[in-house]
Amino acid sequence: MNNQLLHLQKVERHLKLWIYLLPVVGIIPAVWTLYRITKNKQTNLDEYREQKKASHLSFRLSLMWLISYSSLSLGAFSASEIMSFRLLYANAILTTAYFITCTVMMIRLGKKS
Repeated sequence: MNNQLLHLQKVERHLKLWIYLLPVVGIIPAVWTLYRITKNKQTNLDEYREQKKASHLSFRLSLMWLISYSSLSLGAFSASEIMSFRLLYANAILTTAYFITCTVMMIRLGKKS
């Protein structure tokens, strides 16, 4: 019974981390977790260490993707036709890389459980 409870807790912990790594959508729980950990100074930060690391990673990846995506889109809007095509192509490659990175990290997390 105790072994089953430990397994369920491990699965629950991995599911929480998995949610942070969802592309685009995972930034919402990640920011919420970072805000909650920062706001609650009296809680035990050791239990949130993994969540904090995953939240930081998700936030940084999403922010880098969003800034790059916006910059390339704005550049494509104001550029000539051939340059616009190149910027949009780079934008598609960057977005694909972001989604693949998130997916690979989710798969690696799934293999740990």
